[in-house]
Amino acid sequence: MVTIIGVNFRNSGKVYYFDPCGERIERGQSVIVETSQGIEYGDVVLPTQEVDESRIVGELKPITRVATEDDRDQIALNRRNEVTAIKICRQKIADHGLEMKLIRAEYAFDRTKLTFYFTADGRVDFRELVRDLASVFHTRIELRQVGVRDETKILGGIGICGRPLCCATWLTDFVPVSIKMAKEQNISLNSAKISGVCGRLMCCLKNEAETYEYLNSKLPKIGSFVRTPDGQRGQVKSVNILRQRVSVLIGDDEDEKEIQEFPVEELDGAFRRNLENGEAGQPEEGALREEENDAAPAENETSEEQAERPARRERNSRREMAEKNPEAQKERSERRENPQRERSDRRENPQRERTDRRENPQRERAVRDPETQKERPERNNRNERPNPNAKSGQAGEDAEDGGNKKNDGNRRRYYKYRPRRDNKPKTEA
Repeated sequence: MVTIIGVNFRNSGKVYYFDPCGERIERGQSVIVETSQGIEYGDVVLPTQEVDESRIVGELKPITRVATEDDRDQIALNRRNEVTAIKICRQKIADHGLEMKLIRAEYAFDRTKLTFYFTADGRVDFRELVRDLASVFHTRIELRQVGVRDETKILGGIGICGRPLCCATWLTDFVPVSIKMAKEQNISLNSAKISGVCGRLMCCLKNEAETYEYLNSKLPKIGSFVRTPDGQRGQVKSVNILRQRVSVLIGDDEDEKEIQEFPVEELDGAFRRNLENGEAGQPEEGALREEENDAAPAENETSEEQAERPARRERNSRREMAEKNPEAQKERSERRENPQRERSDRRENPQRERTDRRENPQRERAVRDPETQKERPERNNRNERPNPNAKSGQAGEDAEDGGNKKNDGNRRRYYKYRPRRDNKPKTEA
């Protein structure tokens, strides 16, 4: 265990640990510490306490001293001089014609450095500006370019909730926020409602993202089919994430449909009872159980059932396509029952055959021999050329041997292989 105190600088929200050097320091006191930016004045937000060594990142530096009344007067003087420095710096920026927006100026506690924070759309060449400021203030000048979120954190403000901005009060680091978080929380995707003062997505969308993700995992998807407690089939129309209730459209006839709301536990319970009882039912009910299995898996589902889930999902998609286009489904069934009709249709419609070949170039094509009217496979090697003697039908031993008496042992060798010519033009050396 290590004894530490927590120090906050300029209400930045981030707390830094320091060694109190054996002193008992209470919350609300001020201390003078040495940081990487120099000597700084900070307020104690965590009193003297012991923490685990794993929480200490880097070297634990000791405090210089507890702040005195003279130190507080020095800080008040620095704050007044910072207002004057901002006015002078803005005038210099206008004189140099630089496109940059000045946000704040900070004096170090010992006045050895003056830091200016600004925002800009791109890179700014402020070397001449730094020289002019150094000649005016006679101290080290540092200019830092920050983003829009850091600008809002420095300036502060009131959010749409009516409270001070989180980044300006307690938020230590900026976390990534995506539009998916707003969709999971069922928030209207209106930029005025999901954007903060900085113009980016609100940081508070991240606060409840994990909770909504867990609650959404227990609800069926909109458009999926479920079974109500009384055994009726219904389609999910909407869900209430926080109340964990599902609105289901029930009814077979278009004129007699109604929407009822059920707790998600009742729908899951009815689904599990149907599985345990092994209810066979009609083909439509069997399809319904597959859709329920895919939408909301049971807790006692085996590994074999989980492996069959992709195939079950594919069958459900085919069934939905068949319901949308029954004529196409009827035509496919007739083709499976009568394959001879498929071949007749292709002979009557050769354009369809050519279309199929273009869509599937890897398919093995067949060429008909005009003399025998039989199909023979097409040559794979385009450079193969037939023997001229065998092609002309010359009689004699040469024709029987394929025009080459040396190939008595291999009578099938009728073609002469030649290397493919390179059609690229030769360049002069």
